[in-house]
Amino acid sequence: MTFSLIAHDPTSGAVGMVVTSSSPCVAARCIHLRSGVGAAASQNVTDPQLGQKLLDALENGSTPEEAIQKVTNGTPHIEYRQLTVVDTRGRTAHFSGAGTLGTHNVVEGEHAVAAGNLLSTVTVPEAMMRAFNECSSDFLEEKLLAGIRAGLDAGGEEGPVHSVGIKVLEEYPWAVTDLRVDWHETDPIGALEELWEQWKTEKAAYKTRAVDPTDAPSYGVPGDE
Repeated sequence: MTFSLIAHDPTSGAVGMVVTSSSPCVAARCIHLRSGVGAAASQNVTDPQLGQKLLDALENGSTPEEAIQKVTNGTPHIEYRQLTVVDTRGRTAHFSGAGTLGTHNVVEGEHAVAAGNLLSTVTVPEAMMRAFNECSSDFLEEKLLAGIRAGLDAGGEEGPVHSVGIKVLEEYPWAVTDLRVDWHETDPIGALEELWEQWKTEKAAYKTRAVDPTDAPSYGVPGDE
């Protein structure tokens, strides 16, 4: 009931993830990022703490494959989990337990991993990775959005998706982009794309406000000279 894409941008050093599901508020449970470390997804029958454990392992020097082995070894109910991870060297790894729901698949690429469960077709992650790689945008967000849109167009889940989220970290430990549509009856991905177009024009200004308010542009609201 979930498909996702995690990635590292070797040019900017950013890490990010986009995820969509038929269930509500999917991004709140599944997205795990750490600046300078990597990105991890914990999905299927989700245990959010596993994403953080993967990042802890990376930060402590493990490769993604080693991190997967450490996190899955002896963990209760691990057969229900689907995990993906990418580090800031572009190395990737994944795990899908025997209890992963329905048709599922994972595709590893350069600096990215696409994964899904309860899919309408096994080719959904392949379509996501292809669109991600073919997107020429300088924004990691737009490459991720291209991937999730392609996954939906390739068939997506067995049923309709209702929530989606995207998150990107750059050189700071806080997210420069953190956008969510926690429930939409008909088109959460379209709603997220519209939200991104609005945020895209403001992203750099809000980053500057955090780093150096003296150099930040006006908010353009009453009372702000």
